[in-house]
Amino acid sequence: MAGFKLKSEWPPAGDQPKAIEALTVGLKKGMPAQTLLGVTGSGKTFTMANVIAKIDKPTLVIAHNKTLAAQLAQEYKEFFPENEVHYFVSYYDYYQPEAYMPITDTYIEKDAQINEEIDRLRHASTQALLTRRDVIIVASVSCIYGLGSPEEYEKENLQFKVGTKIDRKALMQKLISIHFERTNADLTPGTFRSIGSLVEIMPVSEKIIWSITLDAKGIASINKVDPVSQKITDKPKEIYIFPAKHFITKKEELTRAIKAIKAELAAQLKKFEKEGKLLEAERLKRRTTYDLAMLREVGYCNGVENYSRHLSGRPAGSAPDTLLSYFPKTKGGKPDFLTVIDESHVTIPQIGGMYAGDQSRKKTLIEFGFRLPSAQDNRPLRFEEWEERVGQMIFTSATPADYERENSVQVVEQVIRPTGLIDPEVSIRPIHEKGSCAGQIQDFISETKKAIEKGGRVIATTLTKKMAEDLSEYLKGEGIKAEYLHSDVKTIERIQILTEFRKGNFDCLVGVNLLREGLDLPEVSLIGILDADKEGFLRSETALIQTIGRAARNVAGRVILYAETITGSIERAVSETNRRRAVQKAYNIKHGITPKTIIKHIKDITEHLETDHMKAVKLNLDIDTEVFAKNPQKLIKLKQKEMAKAVKELDFETAAILRDEIKALENKQ
Repeated sequence: MAGFKLKSEWPPAGDQPKAIEALTVGLKKGMPAQTLLGVTGSGKTFTMANVIAKIDKPTLVIAHNKTLAAQLAQEYKEFFPENEVHYFVSYYDYYQPEAYMPITDTYIEKDAQINEEIDRLRHASTQALLTRRDVIIVASVSCIYGLGSPEEYEKENLQFKVGTKIDRKALMQKLISIHFERTNADLTPGTFRSIGSLVEIMPVSEKIIWSITLDAKGIASINKVDPVSQKITDKPKEIYIFPAKHFITKKEELTRAIKAIKAELAAQLKKFEKEGKLLEAERLKRRTTYDLAMLREVGYCNGVENYSRHLSGRPAGSAPDTLLSYFPKTKGGKPDFLTVIDESHVTIPQIGGMYAGDQSRKKTLIEFGFRLPSAQDNRPLRFEEWEERVGQMIFTSATPADYERENSVQVVEQVIRPTGLIDPEVSIRPIHEKGSCAGQIQDFISETKKAIEKGGRVIATTLTKKMAEDLSEYLKGEGIKAEYLHSDVKTIERIQILTEFRKGNFDCLVGVNLLREGLDLPEVSLIGILDADKEGFLRSETALIQTIGRAARNVAGRVILYAETITGSIERAVSETNRRRAVQKAYNIKHGITPKTIIKHIKDITEHLETDHMKAVKLNLDIDTEVFAKNPQKLIKLKQKEMAKAVKELDFETAAILRDEIKALENKQ
């Protein structure tokens, strides 16, 4: 076994050594679940990286959204550059699930834009899990949704070896049997082309080309080729090609599945006819008959996942195969991997809510003849099924919820930050001044100007998007450079706004829930929480503690809660913050530590792109401005190589910008 090799410029500090030791001992003792209660900025990811290195097991890290998952994947990749770190999220850029609304008789067809890069990374994840143990998969909750059988996926991979007796036609037939598509154009993941005695294959998991040369005896040579420069980078004696799709079924299994689908169709049609649902019966018959024809001819159809229970031979009601099925098990069949639930207070409820929503939609589709009853078995795992299939768990959160506390054998606190920074001072001020209805706004403006004069940045949180937009405009009228940020702002625009904020191009950022978990802005010295006494999701104890924590990366950090009444959430949040401050102050005094503001490099995406371009020039691509103008295809090739490099480094922000640039260039041709 290769083993995890942690790379870091600094040793564990603050509460990290104690937390690493306690969690590692807990895992070795066989504790099924533990909680790492780590305050914001205490380095929970670094702590977990050290635990993974010590326990030396394949690890699944689950995050509650794609952006946070990408950030975590990048961090783990930096900690483990010699090991396999992969990113597994839903491969849809846009996804509208199939649905039917009986009230308006509206059928909504499944509409999805599949992101080929993310699909490639999903295949890279499963292939890594099936071939080695030093693997970390950072995933969103899409990891609990149905995926093809790992046994079939692994069984159907092809081995091509120099000297193997095979002709060109047979080789191509083998590729087609595992869902590779033939093309005469440029290769993309999951395609191949044949020119004379040469067969070129681009595997679905990475952007390389396997160039296989055939002669009268069979495979004469195999070359690994860079798709952009066309340079040969390796000459292996043998290669393995995994299927281009996760749902893969052998011919004999497909025959059995088709027979089972036909039997279910007949039974459901009989039921509909008995109930007088002739329209539903005709609709189901037409759609399923078409899908069966596609399965017979090509072994695949749109929406094939809805027949996954039949294709895998599972009994009705049984749990589907998911990403968890690809992780190793002990000889006794128990999970043999570690599961880390990041920001567990958000992620756990999300996992728990997936099944009910999916089943409600599927029941309507089945009732009105759009799907067979077995489509219900194409589903996410139930929560109890998920619990059975994960390995030993570590929940990480600054605000663990009841589930984590009740199910953890031990809760390990990580309150002391390596930087010595303490939680911010919190004060409570009234919303209204006597005789005025704008007390909190005027007070916030006054405090904001003081913070800006000292070189700090300021954040304000409101209850609605409209309030955020209006407040940012009002602040501008008061001479404060301000911008708003909320969920309607596009991803790339959000990144640009946050970069401009950190650079100091404006001083105050106004939002609703922009202070969500994972946001790292060390320049912020003041946070104003407006209408803090309006109990609810945005002003709960958890939300308040998380928001307060965003000012903990600055030595001058402070938070003002504007409230007329002290709610239970405010009281508990302030009490917990003050408890942590007391522990942190005592530690600093004992060890003679003077806290310092975190200095974090401000990542400018455009600078990163320029750096990539300069690297490309150094690689002798020699594409200057004049050549770009004369040959735009070369520019596109360069951008594609930069995008592939960004994805490999898990820098998805840069990759998204490059993807948009490539589309714009292709449209101009």
